[in-house]
Amino acid sequence: MLGTSLIAVGGYVHNLSETIEAMGVNGIIISAIGVAIGMALSLSTKMYLTFVLVKRGSERNL
Repeated sequence: MLGTSLIAVGGYVHNLSETIEAMGVNGIIISAIGVAIGMALSLSTKMYLTFVLVKRGSERNL
C-alpha cells in the first residue's frame, strides 16, 4: 500500500506540481526518487503474487 501511494504521489508531483517544475532538474530527481522507492517497496508483493500464480498454474497442469 505504501509503495503504491509513493508511486502515485511521485507521478502527481512530476506531472501536476508547479513547484517541482520550477525546481528544474532537482524537481525531476525528487519525483523520480518517490517513484523509485515506491517501486522498490512494492517489489516483494509482486514477487509473492508471481510465485503464488506460478504454483497454482503448475498444480492445474498436473
